Amino acid sequence: MVMSQGVQRTGLVIAALFIWLTQSAIAHHSFAMYDMTKSQSMTGKLTRFIPGGNHAQLVFEVLGDDGKPLMKDGKKVVWGVETGSAAAIARNGITVESFPLGTVIGVTLHPLRDGRPFGAVGGPIVHCGMTMPAGGCTEKTGKAFGAPAN
Repeated sequence: MVMSQGVQRTGLVIAALFIWLTQSAIAHHSFAMYDMTKSQSMTGKLTRFIPGGNHAQLVFEVLGDDGKPLMKDGKKVVWGVETGSAAAIARNGITVESFPLGTVIGVTLHPLRDGRPFGAVGGPIVHCGMTMPAGGCTEKTGKAFGAPAN
């Protein structure tokens, strides 16, 4: 039996649509790349907020206790943290508007197993305003926002 060109085209369109609609499900990954047995807490100045369908990312320059950027080999130390989806963290108050670039944040994260400066969120994200508070950026000196990891 020979299929008409119209039926073949319809089948191709349906297949392409299915692949396109399932891309985000395929792209979603596990947290196996993070060492969930380790936690690191740090303070930083937000330099980039990347909202995403599956996971959002916050990129920040790490700050010392004095509020100055930590340096390594003449460059600022930059870390990133992956959170839940932009929609999920927005329900907890974390949005591009509520965390503008330059915001001092405190985070606890589970680092990547391979040592790169990135991790999965491991607790609330603390918003401390645009300057480092006396005593550092902690839940006592800032406002803690829940940040689901997945």
